[in-house]
Amino acid sequence: MIADEASLAETIAAFAAGTGPVAVDAERASGYRYGQRAYLVQLRREGAGSALIDPVACPDLSGLGEALTDVEWVLHAATQDLPCLREIGLVPTRLFDTELAGRLAGFPRVGLGAMVESVLGFVLEKGHSAVDWSTRPLPEPWLRYAALDVELLVDLRDALEKELERQGKLEWAHQEFDAIASAPPPEPRKDPWRRTSGMHKVRRRRQLGVVRELWQTRDRIAQRRDVSPGKVLSDAAIVEAALALPANVHALAALNGYGHRMGRRQLEQWQAAVERAKTLAESQLPQPGQPVAGPPPPRAWADKDPAAAARLSAARAAVSALAEQLNMPQENLIAPDSVRRVCWEPPVPLDGESVAGVLTGLGARPWQVEQVTPVLVKALTT
Repeated sequence: MIADEASLAETIAAFAAGTGPVAVDAERASGYRYGQRAYLVQLRREGAGSALIDPVACPDLSGLGEALTDVEWVLHAATQDLPCLREIGLVPTRLFDTELAGRLAGFPRVGLGAMVESVLGFVLEKGHSAVDWSTRPLPEPWLRYAALDVELLVDLRDALEKELERQGKLEWAHQEFDAIASAPPPEPRKDPWRRTSGMHKVRRRRQLGVVRELWQTRDRIAQRRDVSPGKVLSDAAIVEAALALPANVHALAALNGYGHRMGRRQLEQWQAAVERAKTLAESQLPQPGQPVAGPPPPRAWADKDPAAAARLSAARAAVSALAEQLNMPQENLIAPDSVRRVCWEPPVPLDGESVAGVLTGLGARPWQVEQVTPVLVKALTT
C-alpha cells in the first residue's frame, strides 16, 4: 500500500505519464465505521501498473486527481464510489461506467464478477467484499482481492464499448456517463431518521417523535465513536421502543434490543431520548408523512383521478414494451418518476414538442427524450 507522501508523489508521476483510461475503485467500511469514507483506493493504468493507496495515511489525493483531469476514468457502479472519492479530492471530468454500460447493453447480470466472467471469460477471486476495510494493516489476501477489482476493468470497458457500438447505443452511453460526471453532489437527505427500517409500523406522532429522538441520539454516538449506527443500536430496537413508549429504564430493558448486554448507563441514555419525545409539545412532533412534491403514490391514482390512472397504465405498458424492444431495464430507458409526472399532469397542448420539453426539464437525456417521447404521446392520446 502507498501510505506516505513520497510514495504518493511517485505514483502520481507514474499515472500522469501512463496512457489510455485509468481504472478506479474504492473500498469503504460500511457496517463497521460511521459514514461512507474511502479506506482504500485502487488504480490501474497502462504504463503505470496498479496502485493501492491508503487514504487514511494520505487523505488529500487532489494532486492525483489533477494529474488525471483529462483522462477517462473507468469505474463499476460509479455513483456508489464517486461521493467518497470526491471527499479525498478525486473528481473525474470524463468517465465510463461498466455497470451502467452492461445495463444499456442488456446484460442480465451486471455485477463486476458476473460481467468479467460473461464478457472476458475470467473468474474474479471473491470473498472479501464485506470485510472491515478500515483494518490496519490490511492483510495481503484482501489487498490482492482489491487489486483484482481494477485488473481487468479497462479490458471490460473496451469490450463493452464495442458491444454498445454494435447495438447502436454507444452515444446513449456517453450521454449517461456525461450526466453522472457533471452531476452536482447530492443534497443532504431531509429527515434521514424516516428511513429507519420498520417505520411503517409507527403511526402515532408521539411514537414518531421517539423514533426521531432515538435515531438522532444514536447518530451522535456513532459519529463520536466512528462506528456504524447499527452497531450502537439496531433499527428494530428503535421501532420497538417507539411502539412501547416505556415508562422507565426497567420497562425499556425488557424490550427486544435492550437486553442484558446493555449497561445501565446506556439504558439511561436511550430512556432519556424516549422521555424527551414524550414531553414535546404537539406542535413539535413530526407529521406522519413527509410532504411529497409531485404526484401522489400511484396506488392512490384510481381514487383521486381515474383518467390519470388510465394514462399511467397505458404509458407504463408502452415504456415496458419499448424497453423490451431495446433490451434494457425500464428504469434506464426513462426514470419512472418522469413518466408519472407526465401522466399526472400532461402538458397542453399534448404533442411531441411539449412532452419532450417536460422530459428534458425533468433531467432526461436527449437519447431518452428521442426514444420515449413518441410512445408516451401515443399512449397519452389514445
